[in-house]
Amino acid sequence: METVLLLEKEAVGHLLPQKFPFVMVDKMYSFTETSLVSGLTIENDNLFFENNHFLEAGLIEHMAQSVALHTGYQFFLRNEPAPTGYIGSIKEIEIKKLPQIKDTIQSTVTIIQEFAGITLVNIVTTLNNEEIANGQMKTVLAK
Repeated sequence: METVLLLEKEAVGHLLPQKFPFVMVDKMYSFTETSLVSGLTIENDNLFFENNHFLEAGLIEHMAQSVALHTGYQFFLRNEPAPTGYIGSIKEIEIKKLPQIKDTIQSTVTIIQEFAGITLVNIVTTLNNEEIANGQMKTVLAK
């Protein structure tokens, strides 16, 4: 099955509060009210690229920005400016493998609960259809 790309780097960049060089998502493959699939191709100029690997902190930031992209795209669809959000908590992040240069990772964000600007999500990150990281995050919208 061929992967369909909904949004590419430039469009994704407009939906995130982060700006270069801190952007850790460059693709959006799918979006629903309760889920999103994002992607990132690891380049050697990435802030979190070191010793031929994409670091754990980069994976976690990619996961968080995937959640931010879901929120940003929701607001875009309503013609509203996207709010800034923050990681409220990270629960049980498991990192099994670190990507290398030119690898393209994909993260699937599933909304578990959303209430009063607080969103609880489950995130699974894969590389070539192999799970390399997973966890739960709570994000909070700035007031």
